[in-house]
Amino acid sequence: MTILESSVNDTTFAALRPRLFAIAYRMLGTRADAEDVVQDAWLRWHGSDQAAVQSAEAWLVTTTTRLAIDRLRTRQSEREAYIGWWLPEPLVELDEHTPERAAELASDVSVAMLWVLERLAPEERAAFLMRQVFEQDYADLAATLGKSEAACRQLVHRAQERVRQEQPRFAVSRDVHREVLTGFMQAAATGDRAAMKTFLASDVQFVSDGGGKVPSFGRILRGAARIAGLYWWVQDQYPGAVTYRMARINGEPGLLRYVDGTIESAQSFIVDGGKIVAVYVVRNPDKLAGIAALA
Repeated sequence: MTILESSVNDTTFAALRPRLFAIAYRMLGTRADAEDVVQDAWLRWHGSDQAAVQSAEAWLVTTTTRLAIDRLRTRQSEREAYIGWWLPEPLVELDEHTPERAAELASDVSVAMLWVLERLAPEERAAFLMRQVFEQDYADLAATLGKSEAACRQLVHRAQERVRQEQPRFAVSRDVHREVLTGFMQAAATGDRAAMKTFLASDVQFVSDGGGKVPSFGRILRGAARIAGLYWWVQDQYPGAVTYRMARINGEPGLLRYVDGTIESAQSFIVDGGKIVAVYVVRNPDKLAGIAALA
């Protein structure tokens, strides 16, 4: 390979890298695993006969998807042994006014969506993402997964049914989502349980991920009074030390909670009909390492 060819190939990969990362992250849910898969795809791309490749994008998407499926399979035993609930590593934008990075922070990569996708088999997850998120046609999907088009249609159908069952009944705008979250944040910051309950659905659920590193709940908690009580307890335990900050978490408005200026959790919310119906709280410090300390 000449220096010029190598430069062209590097440019091609660099242009496609955000898309490849988006695929890998949606499949795996952690930045480190996604970056490892993209790096592996790069090494294979660099060592391939690129003159024989008809479409660099198709080749790289296929390679990345297959690598992600393989890695997800190897991770399944680790996740089965994971202490408590497993939630994805949050992708956080601290500046709400920064333009969204479409490749990383689209609504389809929300913590709630990845929570649902985690319950799909690796090939179902890949089929759903490639079809519904990246709009790959069934012929290309079949080539990517090495299956028939009929089999791919069945994979997508099963995944769609599972996702549909988990989706909120009523979609809300980003402005409404932020408005509800702002009200809840203000109530939580003052420990006002009555005010917090006005923003919570009666059957709200709470999922926390401590990864065995910090305390978390081994079951899903439910009920407005119970969830409001959790937030009140934090204020009571650390008087004057708790700070909340609005942030964009996986493309949607969310909250970062700091204790004495140190990040304690990243919190994502599902808002349905003007009420919070689900809260996903990442407390595992390994997954919070990339979030800046409070200035």
